[in-house]
Amino acid sequence: MDDKIKTLQEKMAQALLGGGEKRIEKQHQKKKLTARERVQYFLDEGSFEEMGALVTHRTTDFGMDKEIYYGDGVVTGYGTVNGRLVYVYAQDFTVFGGALSETHAEKICKVMDLAMKVGAPIVGLNDSGGARIQEGVRSLGGYADIFYRNVQASGVIPQISAIMGPCAGGAVYSPAMTDFIVMVEETSYMFVTGPNVVKTVTNEEVTSEELGGASTHAAKSGVAHRTASNDATCLDDIKRLLDYLPQNNTERPKLKPYELGDELREQLSTIVPDNPNKPYDMHDVIQGIIDNDTFYEIHKDFAENIITGFARLGGRSIGVIANQPMFLAGVLDVRSSQKAARFTRFCDAFNIPLLVLVDVPGFLPGTDQEWSGIIMHGAKLLYALSEATVPRVTVITRKAYGGAYDVMNSKHIGADFNFAWPSAEIAVMGAKGASEIIFRREITAADDPVAKLKEKEGEYAEKFANPYRAAERGFIDEVILPKDTRRKLLKAYAMLEKKEVQTPWKKHGNIPL
Repeated sequence: MDDKIKTLQEKMAQALLGGGEKRIEKQHQKKKLTARERVQYFLDEGSFEEMGALVTHRTTDFGMDKEIYYGDGVVTGYGTVNGRLVYVYAQDFTVFGGALSETHAEKICKVMDLAMKVGAPIVGLNDSGGARIQEGVRSLGGYADIFYRNVQASGVIPQISAIMGPCAGGAVYSPAMTDFIVMVEETSYMFVTGPNVVKTVTNEEVTSEELGGASTHAAKSGVAHRTASNDATCLDDIKRLLDYLPQNNTERPKLKPYELGDELREQLSTIVPDNPNKPYDMHDVIQGIIDNDTFYEIHKDFAENIITGFARLGGRSIGVIANQPMFLAGVLDVRSSQKAARFTRFCDAFNIPLLVLVDVPGFLPGTDQEWSGIIMHGAKLLYALSEATVPRVTVITRKAYGGAYDVMNSKHIGADFNFAWPSAEIAVMGAKGASEIIFRREITAADDPVAKLKEKEGEYAEKFANPYRAAERGFIDEVILPKDTRRKLLKAYAMLEKKEVQTPWKKHGNIPL
């Protein structure tokens, strides 16, 4: 036994430390890595400490006692990413297809428990064929043990999942309860029931990629927050994500060194078109405000009418939520409300200040939206922002109409600072629609109804298509020039640095799910 242990230790050391920079360069070119290569690439060189390397399964049925593998299909332990402690587990598809057994689950639970006790992020590298059928209910119990810990850790430590191979059946629910999911294109997939079952039950012909591939979950279902072209890129992406996050919910994200310089951004002055119906790219506004090249977008291909992501402002990590006029005119709908609500709650849980950029003409009308529950889903975003106690700042760049004005971090639901550009329009609805209702009799009785409508539209626009009425009421703190936005935000977040809110005691709220 001693010889076996010695041989095993030598192999592990070689796998984790051998090869150096040349090995890592090859990994960049390689589409799929082994479990140990993934751990080696992800963590700082030489920092990995493995746990449970000698664990074996306990099954003797179906000839399993003749197939014993140390580690039992999952590599677990801890190390550092850019010097910060991170716990990690990587499923090994070469051992029983990465199938989860009782002991496999115990190893994962052990590192999750330690991550909770110590207060450090946990990253799961998923690559498994599912439950180990030879173990029956013991395998299912192992999944439930992991699910329970996912829930206990939620909002306490960051949980990140990488899908780097198959993830099917009950296995999908652990990543689904983590904070972020990154999927590798073409080599990973997630679904509750596979193509064969789908064909049997619904008679649909569908491939694994179409049913649950990276592009499907990134653009259609919203299950995946990011996609990557290969394993190494996926792991690099997670390293970058961790850089914006604190270690746990009792800490704030690390403030990076920053020197004041180009705080007036003239390019912001020409982004919003003079024509109020002409779209523009809100990404240009975001880039004009934040520190250069620091935007990390979340759910880029899902619900594109709203933008969510992390950025840095004066070295400070912030969460950005912004309507996108380039898609559906930036309206709120079922998907965009869900997307922004989830992101809001994550930022609030981990002390990340929020910046909300508003150009919203309202909620998307139609039977499809109403029947899909736009009332309930829109309320999720309203609830999430009203509940958030982190520093919250809003900038209205153009339209803020109807109930969407209230929902998008208005002063009325607890925003700390609300700025508006001179181009802002804050009203119940657009000038044309409002005029048709308010001045219906005058327009109908006029000799030239079209000309009368245009006249009344101009009258209404002059009165409400500006931010000054709202500013007079104190709903807008200041009307600012676009070029001054960055400077104003730097001061606002610095002032809000020590913000604390005492909320009424409750077990938890009842968000409209």
